[in-house]
Amino acid sequence: MGLERIFERCTEPKETNRQIDPMFRRWLRKGGLGILPVPLDAFMSGTQDAVLDASDAEMLDFARSALGYERDKGLDFIARFNGKYVIGEAKFLTEFGGNQDNQFEDAIDTLEAKANATKIAILDGILYIKNCRRKICKILNERPDYNIMSALLLREFLYQL
Repeated sequence: MGLERIFERCTEPKETNRQIDPMFRRWLRKGGLGILPVPLDAFMSGTQDAVLDASDAEMLDFARSALGYERDKGLDFIARFNGKYVIGEAKFLTEFGGNQDNQFEDAIDTLEAKANATKIAILDGILYIKNCRRKICKILNERPDYNIMSALLLREFLYQL
């Protein structure tokens, strides 16, 4: 691979699935859930409905100390609605296999983690294709108790808690 090819590869845009976390947080900060996220001190001192706006490390520390979360992996989402804490992972899956399956597994591991909170996987992309026979679709069908939803349904889910 020559220098020109290296430069070309280094300047390519990130894959869509690698951009979802910043895009999801930007959407939250614009009030996509009907409320604006608040910093950690306001989140911890209040009791009203709130979405946490914090760094990955702050979110992980809060989840561990306040909610008994036991994974080493951080979270994309922490909120409190109707007095209930909610934690979750946000993923956008663009294809089956490889890293995409790993991303899905990461979200499922969050659903199965120990925590004193409602656990959700905010998943969008190809996993909702009808007649899918992949592992992703199998879990969707076999585990109706898992809170797996599109970001488009997140607001409705949170307000009904």
